Amino acid sequence: MDAHALMLSRLQFAFTISFHIIFPAFSIGVSAFIATLLVRWRRTRAEHFHTLARFWTRIFAVAFAMGVVSGVPLSYEFGTNWSRFSLVAGNVIGPLVGYEVLTAFFLEATFLGVMLFGWQRVPPWLHVTSAILVAAGTAMSGFWILSANSWMHTPSGYELHGGIAYPTDWLRVIFNPSFPYRFAHMMCAAYLTVSVVVLAVGARYLLQRKFETEARTMMRMGVGMVAILGPLQLLLGDQHGLNTLKYEPAKIAAIEAHWDDDGPAAFVLFAWPDERREGNRAQLAVPHLGSLILTHEWDGRVPGLKDFPRDRRPPVAPLFFAFRLMVGIGTILIALGLTGAWLWWRGRLFGTRWYLLVASWAWPLGFIAILAGWLTTETGRQPYIVYGILRTADAVSPVSAATVATSLALFLIVYFAVFSMGIRYIYRLIDRGPKAAILKTPTLPGGLASRPLSLGAPHQEDESPGEPRA
Repeated sequence: MDAHALMLSRLQFAFTISFHIIFPAFSIGVSAFIATLLVRWRRTRAEHFHTLARFWTRIFAVAFAMGVVSGVPLSYEFGTNWSRFSLVAGNVIGPLVGYEVLTAFFLEATFLGVMLFGWQRVPPWLHVTSAILVAAGTAMSGFWILSANSWMHTPSGYELHGGIAYPTDWLRVIFNPSFPYRFAHMMCAAYLTVSVVVLAVGARYLLQRKFETEARTMMRMGVGMVAILGPLQLLLGDQHGLNTLKYEPAKIAAIEAHWDDDGPAAFVLFAWPDERREGNRAQLAVPHLGSLILTHEWDGRVPGLKDFPRDRRPPVAPLFFAFRLMVGIGTILIALGLTGAWLWWRGRLFGTRWYLLVASWAWPLGFIAILAGWLTTETGRQPYIVYGILRTADAVSPVSAATVATSLALFLIVYFAVFSMGIRYIYRLIDRGPKAAILKTPTLPGGLASRPLSLGAPHQEDESPGEPRA
């Protein structure tokens, strides 16, 4: 095994998966938001819901395309960089990825064209149905991918023959011990991330005094979802942590920089983990709080890193800091949602300038939290690529470091060029606003033509008593 090739292969996969994961997560949330807008449009016949649906569909199309483009190289990397992994786990991972294509991707591809181009070409009920099915397809895609990835953390329903895994019970493979928790946690993260983006765009328009009707709708829907999903994500994360402690205790020990199981565990607020001397520098900790969080008992015991051989411990510092970054952002988002809900209840949501400023700059927080959480969970599985079955060092392909370095350099150039243009185009769409998405006044069922609203004039239904104009 070439150590340099191993390191470069890991860097390449980490780079490509980091670019890829934010776009499917965004697509999952945006597709659900668009479907909700169209359902509300059908029920209320309010023009601004239709306008917002067209606006966000354009953004969804760009993000979906970038997600597909960034996902294709990952499949090839299983063969080019991780052929031993494909040999050992391919009988399990291959079918799960294939099911994702046969069910989720085909469902999305079938109805995506109707959703994108059927605004005046199909009946409204069919267009709304297509949006719902696309949203279901993106969620189904997450289901299969998270099932495959969760199996790598908590493999079950298999048997080994000659070092190769063969599935024996597909229900146990799909619904492996960590899958329900990881799937719920990731889906909630996707919806929460998009809710923050919607809130940020609405706040930006109100600060600019543009598209006020649409902005107020986005603010309401964004604040409502963040206020609900933020605390829910905290509860889901707690259950996910309990499951991880049961099946991957070394990961939890590294996340908490917990070295010795010598009594109730403290919660380390800050430290600089030192793996060489097996301890923490500059530690700031709260006694017993770690036990309370991890075991729900004041005097609960948690395995320490010293309970595991050095060659079976994950790297401590990346997990410790990435996890705290994720939790810190989650705390900020909970505060953002609950504060917004309180302002909404008080009738001051649209007129509180400091809150609008904070919300307008909050849009990247969800993406950063997703990346930090992904880094935590994937790095915490090390030194295994399939926990307890195959080490990462034994999964790499027999390729030279120079070959991997060349492909990594090309990926860096192409990804930054392509995705910088895509993100710039999304920014331009947001800057132009929802009104630019209107091509033609839609016709509602029964021949009722919906009337376009004047720029900035709030819809009667969208106004709340006592709420000042921004």
